[in-house]
Amino acid sequence: MQRKRYLFVCINRRAEDNPKGCCAAKDSEEVYRALKGEVAARGLAKLEARVCTSSCLDQCATGVTVLVEPDHFFYGRVTVADVPEIVDGLVKDQPVKRLLLTADQRTL
Repeated sequence: MQRKRYLFVCINRRAEDNPKGCCAAKDSEEVYRALKGEVAARGLAKLEARVCTSSCLDQCATGVTVLVEPDHFFYGRVTVADVPEIVDGLVKDQPVKRLLLTADQRTL
């Protein structure tokens, strides 16, 4: 079944001494669980949105990173506290501007 949006939450884990860091060290697994739970609780999981885990999205400096497709934008520095606002944005069809990574913030 094709949903309107797919949210990919980076849960990549690197060694603690890796200078790039990783989303997992910034509680990305908790963000993933909270986002998945909130989407389900609001009845959006069947048609509107699917929340998936992802390996590295190459945005390590701005993690926890969430990629929203097919809109093709990144949220950065996401915390569990941001989850209700992100899901509100899905419902309203409006991204959460304060979390959007701009082109100059993204790394490749």
